Amino acid sequence: MNRPLEMAAAPRDRIECVAAATGAPLGSVPVDDPASVRAAVSRARRAQHDFAHADFARRRRLLGRLSDRIVEEIDTICGWVVEDSGKTREHALMGEVWPVLEKLRWTMRHGERHLAPERVSPGIFAHKTAYLRYEPLGVVGAIVPWNYPFQNLLGPIVTALFAGNAIVLKPSEHVAFSSEKIAGLVREVLREAGEDPDLVQIVQGYAETGQALIAAGIDGLLFIGSVQNGKKVLAAAAEQVIPVVLELGGKDPFIVCDDADLEQAVHGAFAGCFISAGQNCVAAERLLVHKDVYDRFVARVAELASKLRQGPPGLERVVDVGAMTTPMQREIVERLVADAIAKGAQVVAGGEPVRSAGGNFVAPTVLADVRPHMDIFREEVFGPVMCITKVVDDEDAVELANATAYGLGASVFSRDLERARRIVRRLEAGMCAINDFGGLTYMAQDLTFGGVKASGFGRMNGRDGLRAMCRQKSVLDERVPLGIANKLFPVGPKDYQRIAAAVRMIYGRGLGARLRGAARLVRGLGSSSS
Repeated sequence: MNRPLEMAAAPRDRIECVAAATGAPLGSVPVDDPASVRAAVSRARRAQHDFAHADFARRRRLLGRLSDRIVEEIDTICGWVVEDSGKTREHALMGEVWPVLEKLRWTMRHGERHLAPERVSPGIFAHKTAYLRYEPLGVVGAIVPWNYPFQNLLGPIVTALFAGNAIVLKPSEHVAFSSEKIAGLVREVLREAGEDPDLVQIVQGYAETGQALIAAGIDGLLFIGSVQNGKKVLAAAAEQVIPVVLELGGKDPFIVCDDADLEQAVHGAFAGCFISAGQNCVAAERLLVHKDVYDRFVARVAELASKLRQGPPGLERVVDVGAMTTPMQREIVERLVADAIAKGAQVVAGGEPVRSAGGNFVAPTVLADVRPHMDIFREEVFGPVMCITKVVDDEDAVELANATAYGLGASVFSRDLERARRIVRRLEAGMCAINDFGGLTYMAQDLTFGGVKASGFGRMNGRDGLRAMCRQKSVLDERVPLGIANKLFPVGPKDYQRIAAAVRMIYGRGLGARLRGAARLVRGLGSSSS
C-alpha cells in the first residue's frame, strides 16, 4: 500500500508533525543521523541472535500477545492514525487495524506450515533425501510510506518476527508522530512477552535516513513507494547485495461489462476510489465501463457522490472522505484533475479545489469521458478521484487496461463468471478480483500481494511473503548410508564411455534407447572388472 516517499530538500534535526485535516501541531520527532541508524541496526542484530532460534510456539505466543494488545487499543490506534493521516476513523479501522489483525490470525495459524523444512524429490539420488530449509535473514530493513501508517509498519513487523528476524523500520516523515507511538506499543508488547524490545527498531527522518538504513548492514529490505524512488533504492541495495522486495504502486483498471450487476459495480467503485481518500496503491484508478451500461453507471455514481460528506474526522461527526495526508499530494491531484477537465473530461461531482483552514482536502471527484491522452489516465492519481472511460467491448477494455507501465491490481465485474475469468487471464496484473474491488485480495492472506511491470517485484503476504523474509537453504541428506565413496579421481580410461552409457540409459527417448544405453553400461562395467 503505497505512495512516493516525499523527501525534504535538506535534512533537519527534528520533524515537526501536524494533523493532516486541521494543521494543528502534534509535536516533533528527532531525526536519526547515520550513526544513530547504524546503532539501531547493531541493537537489532544483538537481539536477533537469540530470537533466531525461537521455536514456532514462542513466535506464535508473541504474535498472540500483539494481537490481544491491538484489540484492546483499537480506539487509541485509530485516533493516532486519524490525527496523523487525515483519514476517517472507519477507514483507519477497516483499512488498517482489521487487515493487521487478519494477518496476525493467518500467520499464527498457517505460518509454521510454510516455514517448516519442506521435503522435495532427491531426483536421481534414490538413496538420499532432499529438503529446503527457511532460515531468518537476520536484520530486515523496511522503508514505508505515509498512506497506511499502522498497516505499513505492522505488516512487515509481523512477517519479520514470525520468520525469526529483527526489523528496523524507516516510516515516512509525514506520519512520524503516529509511527513513533505505534513502534512504542509494539516494543512494549515485546518487553511484556519477555522478548528483547530491540527486535523492533524505528528510525525517523528524511531521504538521508533511508539511505543510511540501506548502508547500515541490513540483510534484506522491503521498500514501498514510488517507481522513481524504488529505482534509487534498488541501485543502493545492489551496492550492498541486499535482497529487495519492491511494492511500487499502480494504475489499476476496474472493468464493468455490459452484463454486470450495476449496483455491485458502483459500490465496488466507490470503495476502490474513496477509501482513505483514494490514497491507496490498489485504488481503482481507471474505470472502464461498457458503452451499453455507461450512462446508467454514471448516473448512479452521480447520485451517490452527491451524498458524500467530507471534513475533519472526529468522534462528534461522521464523514465519508477525510483529508489528504500531505499538501504535496493534494497539489498533484488538483493538477491532474484540472488537466483532465481542460482536455474534455466531464465533471460529475467535485472538481473544484477545496481551501480549508489548515487541512489538506480534495473534494470527492467523479470525472466522466476520461480519455487515454489525458495525464490523469496515465499517471497515478492517489487521491479521491473516480475516472470513468467508455469502452466498446471486452477487447477494448483489456487493451486499455494493459496500456500502462503499472501492473498491480485489477477488478472485473460480470454476471458471466467464465467471461470475467477470461478477462482476468489476459490482464497484466499481480492481483485480480472478480465482482469486487481488487484491493480486497489483501484480506485473503493466503494470496500474495505484489505487482508486475513497474509495480515492482517480490511479494508480501501469504507463503511467499513469509519466505521473502528468509534465506532458503537446500539440503541433500542421507536416507540409506551406503558407505561407498563416490570416487571421481583419478580418471580411468573407460570412465567417459561408462558415464555416457549411464546418461543414455537414464535420459534416452524411448525404451529402445534406454536399453541400448543399459547394455553399453553393462559392457563398460564388465571391461572395468576385467
